[in-house]
Amino acid sequence: MASNGTTPRTKICVYCGSSPGKNPAYIDAARELGKLMAENKIDLVYGGGTVGLMGEVAKTIVSIAGPDAVHGVIPEALVKWERDGTYSSTKDANGYHVPEEQVYGRTTVVKDMHTRKQMMAREVIEGGPGSGFIALPGGYGTMEELLETATWNQLGIHDRGVCLLNTNGFYDGLTQWIKTAVDEGFIKAGNADILVTANDATGALQALREYKVSDARYGLNWGNE
Repeated sequence: MASNGTTPRTKICVYCGSSPGKNPAYIDAARELGKLMAENKIDLVYGGGTVGLMGEVAKTIVSIAGPDAVHGVIPEALVKWERDGTYSSTKDANGYHVPEEQVYGRTTVVKDMHTRKQMMAREVIEGGPGSGFIALPGGYGTMEELLETATWNQLGIHDRGVCLLNTNGFYDGLTQWIKTAVDEGFIKAGNADILVTANDATGALQALREYKVSDARYGLNWGNE
């Protein structure tokens, strides 16, 4: 429950590429995820870019649910890379260029990647039922954030679901790696499903709602981390 006694809004952090990818199915998947999140009153936390899949998810949700439903968090150094022309005219209170809020939602510029990831994760952890993390297709950055989030789950830092939205079989190689790691004794069998998989946006939202925490996670005490 929130401090005022109400149930917090569900929040999903979406990891995805700042490129659209070569297959139109990826943009379609991003747009469909944004549409379903907005229709189900689920807020987005994401990396703050306005281009590629991340920009598509954000502007889709804002177009339906308004700017308060989206919070982008981006490091200062990445602003000039993960942006389009909407960054050129608007500045926040600290003088940073940020995208148009009525198109992409609220944006927070932070100093480094660690602060970005911590801020995004904290919003999800404090969110309502069905909150969690979804990975659309992406590159190194998407994979790094995804696997760190899964590791945090394994270590007991959080208990939120982590879902691969496996559009066009994009994550087949990763799911096969998990299976191999289990077979070869590097991942406990009970932790194989820390990362769950869905083939479409509907399945991904359902996977987070029904997520079951693994009994094989490490029982570590992280205090307020």
